[in-house]
Amino acid sequence: MPEPLSRDELAARYLEQLPYAPYPIQEEALLAWYTSEEGVLVCAPTGTGKTLIAEAALFEALHLGKVAYYTTPLIALTEQKFREMQDAAERWGFSREDVGLVTGNRRVNPQAKVLVVVAEILLNRLLNAEEFDNFSDVCAVVMDEFHSFNDPERGVVWELSLTMLPKHVRLMLLSATVGNTAEFMIWLRGKHGRKVDLVQGTERKVPLHFEWVGSRLLNEQLEMMNQGADDGRRVPALLFCFNRAECWNVAEQLKGKDMLGDGQQKKLVEAMEGWDWSGGAGPKLKQILLRGVGVHHAGLLPKFRRRVEELFQKKLLSVCVCTETLAAGINLPARSVVLTSLIKGPRGKKTVIDASSAHQMFGRAGRPQFDSRGFVFALSHEDDVKILKWKERYDQIPEDTKDPNLIRAKKALKKKMPTRRNTEQYWNEQQFQKLIAAPAAKLASRGQIPWRLMAYMLSLSPDVSRLRTFVQKRLLDAAAVEKGERRLNEMLLTLWSAGYIDLEPEPPAALRTRIVVESTGAATGDEDDGEDEAPRPAAAPASKAPGDGEADFGDGLDDDPAAAADTETAAAEPDDQPPPAIARLTFGAAPAPLPPPAASKPTKKQGKVINLTGKPAPPPPPELPAYHPAQARPTPAMAKLLAFRAINPVYGAWLLDLMGSAERIERLQIFESVLEVPTSLLSQVRVPPPDVLTPGPLARERIDQELIARGLLTPADINPAAVEEDPADRFNRERRFAVPLAEKVRMLFDSDYPGVLETPVRGVWIAGDLEQFGWDFHKYVSGRDLSKQEGLIFRHLMRLILLCGEFSQLTPPNMPDGEWRDELRDLSENLTEACRKVDPDSTDEVLAALEGADVIKGG
Repeated sequence: MPEPLSRDELAARYLEQLPYAPYPIQEEALLAWYTSEEGVLVCAPTGTGKTLIAEAALFEALHLGKVAYYTTPLIALTEQKFREMQDAAERWGFSREDVGLVTGNRRVNPQAKVLVVVAEILLNRLLNAEEFDNFSDVCAVVMDEFHSFNDPERGVVWELSLTMLPKHVRLMLLSATVGNTAEFMIWLRGKHGRKVDLVQGTERKVPLHFEWVGSRLLNEQLEMMNQGADDGRRVPALLFCFNRAECWNVAEQLKGKDMLGDGQQKKLVEAMEGWDWSGGAGPKLKQILLRGVGVHHAGLLPKFRRRVEELFQKKLLSVCVCTETLAAGINLPARSVVLTSLIKGPRGKKTVIDASSAHQMFGRAGRPQFDSRGFVFALSHEDDVKILKWKERYDQIPEDTKDPNLIRAKKALKKKMPTRRNTEQYWNEQQFQKLIAAPAAKLASRGQIPWRLMAYMLSLSPDVSRLRTFVQKRLLDAAAVEKGERRLNEMLLTLWSAGYIDLEPEPPAALRTRIVVESTGAATGDEDDGEDEAPRPAAAPASKAPGDGEADFGDGLDDDPAAAADTETAAAEPDDQPPPAIARLTFGAAPAPLPPPAASKPTKKQGKVINLTGKPAPPPPPELPAYHPAQARPTPAMAKLLAFRAINPVYGAWLLDLMGSAERIERLQIFESVLEVPTSLLSQVRVPPPDVLTPGPLARERIDQELIARGLLTPADINPAAVEEDPADRFNRERRFAVPLAEKVRMLFDSDYPGVLETPVRGVWIAGDLEQFGWDFHKYVSGRDLSKQEGLIFRHLMRLILLCGEFSQLTPPNMPDGEWRDELRDLSENLTEACRKVDPDSTDEVLAALEGADVIKGG
């Protein structure tokens, strides 16, 4: 058996096979990788060829017969890197099958030596290290886009992976420029015992040229960029907009412009032949594409986004109008970047984009293999351009002219002087320069341990010190670490209160959760005397063992306050029988019942606005004793939490207990509400008013009465139509709308579990409305004028299919198992058929997640 290659030999072989000489930052990083014992941290701007550096680790693994992981934060980026690494393996003389892909919904060659995975997969395997032979055969882990460590939702995945990797596994951390590399490396060595070499650069292989465009409108700018011979043109260009509607508006402005160079039109037509463009946004997108302009955002169906990407990468499009999410996802090579605005946010509350996002977009300009420079253009607001152009024309006429024609012309211009509008927000060149000069973002620990991840870690080991040590070692100051430890204890107490874990030692009396069983507002049960164990709900066993979890941990599927209902609801007549009891969980002593809130009116007093709600001022929080549980042993009920990935598991398990009291339409409303829909789409997919979607038994007999009994809503909130109001006051009273079922359910949950904050809910009606169109996707999006948002609708339906799969692992109380599963299966089959007709490939890829690819078990 031949001797394994030395590091020097591997380095020589890798450099020999490169198609071109590495430039300085690459050469320095490669030298550091082949000489370091524990790995490297490479911080360099976007566009400096970090992929070539990453390939060195995979080249080494294949030649040594070892395993290497290549991790990325996004599914789309993982798919792209998988294809790139397969091409690289083939170049090196290996098989494409030597490179595998594992994401939350797709597995290709999962036993390969080189595995390209989303970050969650690596963490899941580390949590189950014994199933993977404790990573004994793994020689390297590459973490691409490592600045995702800063992500407030998923950064904890990267952080935990760092803490759990065996010391023999070498690290390659690839990041955009970082503002606190020294602090990060000191933290990594001091807290986690890892010493990595730093390779840092600020120079790009392709330097950027920045230009403020204050005198040209967008169409004029793009026409200028498209002029000249190939080397002189400033296209292909990525044109960033900050909302999907603006993407379409801009693209349609360009539809009449020919943005193609010589010979591009014929190649473009040939490339687009054979693709189906019927239905939804397809015909409109095809017309725009034939002019050399692409559109790329989440509102497009996945198949259309892939086609735009393919055409742009083949240099058949001159412009791609896109949202900023593209900058953090797949790599579309462009010569120029154009920013149509520097501000984003809701109307009237827009703010300047953050520097990190700006630099990510800037970095997309300039292709090392094609361009000597990249160009970044920031456009002024069109009002400011018109003002500037007017001023230039006005100033051309001398103030002291004696020519009567010129005097008349100057007066006419004066009358037509454009001005800024009070309804608009503006930006300026100084803000652009500030973004250019802004320092790189600093790495820091953000976000909390997700509920599902905590449940899973406790199911592997009840030792709380494992979690506490992680919190104590986070990249935070002392105050933030202390806050994190308090939050950890609160989460453990919440799980204990709900019967998911047993804590050792038991919580002291002041921290114990008291169960107050309420029926039609009458509380029962004894006060906790501090001597016996506090009452606890019975552990509800799951009907069967559980199989991108919150939506942050274990999701692996995605690249975005519920709206009030439009109309009034009918009166809910109380049933003769009392509603089922609901367990209410409260920390410490039972709170006094709140009186129903009075009508709220702002009143001015002594120059301040106060709110007269009729509620007593909340008492100051009591001083609680220090409590540090050592063990958190899962009860049989814990299996319920592990069943949920697409929803906060505590909320999902709580919802399950309500489902038996609901009718099918109510269950569908609740399901749809937990799958976050962008705010911009809410007005088009509102839940119908109660006279159209009649309240069911869950609302009438349980939720409404419970909310009124707890003082969370009044009868007027439940049924505004039943409130008699003074006709004289009708013009002064603010219009009231019935609260949607999804929001009412969330209110009740918040009352039961005040410590569970991560439960976004938005009352929407998409799948339910689709059913009214006979499950015909194209008819639905056309009938509801949603063609430009059909990608978001498709994504929502796909997530609903996955959610049905998660809920089908369990059965609600008092509901036959077969009936529950049949209902979910029928819904899933209808949704699947509807989606498969419009985008079969994407549908089948997502449905692979239902065939055993459970990321919490390591894929």
